[in-house]
Amino acid sequence: MKETKSRKRQREKHGRPQNMASASSKIKKSSSDFLDKMRARLSGGHFRMINEKLYTCTGDEALNYFKEDPSLFDMYHTGYQEQMSHWPEQPVNIIIQWLKAHSSSLVVADFGCGEVLPGPISIDRLPYSFGDARLAKNVKNKVFSFDLVSNDPSVIACDMSNTPLDASSIDVAVFCLSLMGTNFSSYLEEAHRVLKPSGRLLIAEVKSRFDPNTGGADPKMFSKAISDLGFTSTLKDFSNKMFVLLYFQKKGKENSTRKGIEWPELKPCLYKRR
Repeated sequence: MKETKSRKRQREKHGRPQNMASASSKIKKSSSDFLDKMRARLSGGHFRMINEKLYTCTGDEALNYFKEDPSLFDMYHTGYQEQMSHWPEQPVNIIIQWLKAHSSSLVVADFGCGEVLPGPISIDRLPYSFGDARLAKNVKNKVFSFDLVSNDPSVIACDMSNTPLDASSIDVAVFCLSLMGTNFSSYLEEAHRVLKPSGRLLIAEVKSRFDPNTGGADPKMFSKAISDLGFTSTLKDFSNKMFVLLYFQKKGKENSTRKGIEWPELKPCLYKRR
């Protein structure tokens, strides 16, 4: 039986809005996805630009860079955390466990701690390694947290080659993925200044920066330079795919020949577009 014209018009009348609403919803979703992708791409581009800047300038220049526009610091850490979320294991967690295995009376200096996030911080919930002053939030030790910008009273904003700490006042100095400036050696010299005799220096760095086959520094030369600074090597761990762990202990006697130290160049850790 043929469908009457009135029934056909009635069916089209009720069916058309539903189809149009469905199509409109798909267009909106597609537009939203496109905008999200564009925002992510722009954010990633800004991160890569800031990241390259930090690896290719001095600590003092980086400090002034963020003083001129503090919002760049937040932008950088957001991008860095996204990059770190792809790492299966976080070096800061290993350093936290090291501290928990030692006396909580040890005073710690965290060079390059990042900015503080509001509320309690859980190691299991946060996948990120750098930023948010996690070290201080997850150990019972007294921790002095340093970075280029501070949005929290617990973080001291400064050039890491010139901290406000007294000489021989710290038990443990930590550099977790933070030897970024072209004058990174001055950060390590500052760590030597503030560490007590027999104090510990804990370094975690991106593994590719210590791979001579890809333009990275020779880890033996790096360790020798730190030894010449006045430290003894206690651990070299290259077992992780993403990062290396280099631990040292400050010698009891001061080294009077530190000016002749040959520091290898640490290549910038630059991120490619995903």
